Amino acid sequence: MATSTRSGDVLAGRYQLIDLLSESGGGRFWRAHDRILERFVALHVIAQDDPRADELVEAARTSARVLDPRILRVLDAEEEDGRCFVVNEWGTGISLDILVTHDGPLTPRNAAWLVADVADALARAHAAGVTHGRLNPENVLIDRYGAVRIIGMCVDAALHGLSPGDVQGDLEDLGGLLHCALTGTWPGPSGSIVPAAPRENDTTLSPRQVVAGVPQPLDVLWRELDQRGAQPRWRRRSAEHPDVSSAAGIAAELLAFVGDPAGAPARLARAIPPINELRPVWLPALADPLPHDASRDDIPVVPPAPEPRDEPDDEPDDELDDEPGDEPPIPLVTELPTEAGMPVFGDDEDVTWLRTRSTPPPPPPPFEDLPERPLFAPDPPGGVRRRLPPVPSEPEPGAPPPGVTPTGFWPWDTDTGHDDHDSTDSLDTVPGRSWLRLAMAVALAVLLLVAVAIAFNLGRGRTVLGGEPKQAPTTAGTTAGQAAVIGGVKAGAFDPLGTDGDENGALSGDVVDGDPRTSWRTDTYFDQLGPTGLKTGVGLVLDLGRTRSVSSVDVRMVDEGVMTPDKVGLYAVDGTTGPAESPTGTPVATADGGGRLTLAPAAPVRARYLVLWWTALPEVSGGFRAEVSEVVVRGE
Repeated sequence: MATSTRSGDVLAGRYQLIDLLSESGGGRFWRAHDRILERFVALHVIAQDDPRADELVEAARTSARVLDPRILRVLDAEEEDGRCFVVNEWGTGISLDILVTHDGPLTPRNAAWLVADVADALARAHAAGVTHGRLNPENVLIDRYGAVRIIGMCVDAALHGLSPGDVQGDLEDLGGLLHCALTGTWPGPSGSIVPAAPRENDTTLSPRQVVAGVPQPLDVLWRELDQRGAQPRWRRRSAEHPDVSSAAGIAAELLAFVGDPAGAPARLARAIPPINELRPVWLPALADPLPHDASRDDIPVVPPAPEPRDEPDDEPDDELDDEPGDEPPIPLVTELPTEAGMPVFGDDEDVTWLRTRSTPPPPPPPFEDLPERPLFAPDPPGGVRRRLPPVPSEPEPGAPPPGVTPTGFWPWDTDTGHDDHDSTDSLDTVPGRSWLRLAMAVALAVLLLVAVAIAFNLGRGRTVLGGEPKQAPTTAGTTAGQAAVIGGVKAGAFDPLGTDGDENGALSGDVVDGDPRTSWRTDTYFDQLGPTGLKTGVGLVLDLGRTRSVSSVDVRMVDEGVMTPDKVGLYAVDGTTGPAESPTGTPVATADGGGRLTLAPAAPVRARYLVLWWTALPEVSGGFRAEVSEVVVRGE
């Protein structure tokens, strides 16, 4: 067929087809090489009489109006020889569907950054009047630097026979990308090979219902995107709805969750596993072989063939062959054994060939045993070793003059004939040994004197150096200086950011009952509190009964193998009713850590209600939780 394509075909005189990447619905997707610009391109080919051909060319023209580095551009569109093809920019990386299928969902911050980048690129496309039409995980590419590239702008929808699409469809696909990045499932309207998101009662479950630990702001954002086309059945408590009316609004909401975007692409790049990554293999370097030295071989060498002699023409040839001085001809190379080696080239351009050994090489000589050497020198006959006389020689520079015996010792001589030399018994002592002994004796005497002085000072009740000891501060004054305990305090759980407003309120009275064996605890959270967590804080409300002057609050925590210290702040609220919203502003006192905590303001404060507000919880087995056994309020 004229419309068939094979690897190696050249389209439009410049695009050489290399790899067939996919084939479906009568269309083929190729990796091709642009022979003019020397670069790789992506090429979609369908038959020219295909009903989608006109829409494909029109989609290519529409997509070319968008100029954004995150969108792979359309480079060319052509119809020739019964084929219709569109040439796109080639991108490298890993698509979102492969990433979540092989490595699971992304972290919340990486997922928010990825979808925010895609939404920002779509916002520019929508401003130019261009929509994607089929924004599924297969069309979102992440390169090894963490940069996002969008594939198939307008063209992918045309290849699948879909309408050009609208802004509403792109926004729904953005919600699907967020759900896919957080859970590894796909709820979007466009088709994808990613497993479908679970549903219950004909309703898609939110990311927070599919995977534990998804932050509430991202879950709220997906719910708003999922319910844009219908009457909302859910509302975020005591908060405004996020702006999901446009791609720019979605990008702003996600960037607000991410916070500081510095290093976000690098974090996303580190989360990408090395799937199908080619790594070079480095082999160890080998030294170059030394040149062969034929002079050290004992292998016989075939002599070169003799040169022809100049003889009269009238002499018959058979007489030349029968002369006794003629040597036999050299056999052909093919007749020589294969193990003969390489040819040997002489200085006069003659070639000789190595022959195999006629006799085996002689065996190596046997090893000879080394002569046995005694470990010690033999004893002299007289039993006394004497030193040798000095060897007469030219005096070395710096040597003692002749006639002066050096202080060193020569090797011992076992000859008994040298009776004129002194015995070792008459040798002088080693120089400096007496001074060394004297120094050691003086040091021992000094150490003994110091030990006696220290013992004498300690025996008199003084310090080591003989000074007066410092008196330790007594605790009587501290105890007497503490303020009195305020009685009649009532405690209640304080959870204005929760869904039910109650944080184990039935146990809150145990912190003021005077029994340290009873306690109040928070719920167990999978994520730490904070701006990116489920809540910014949780705490207790202390009702003093009337306006009192508070100087300090003692909090006794129950430690459960704390790995991360908790952080608690003290807020003072005056009025006839207790607080209803989470505290804001600067607390009057803060403390962190575990065990016994004391929150003391710089100056006594007057209030009726006190709020103990935890913004960080200790890490326990299974999550994060704080537990308080007793709270004591001091003041007047």
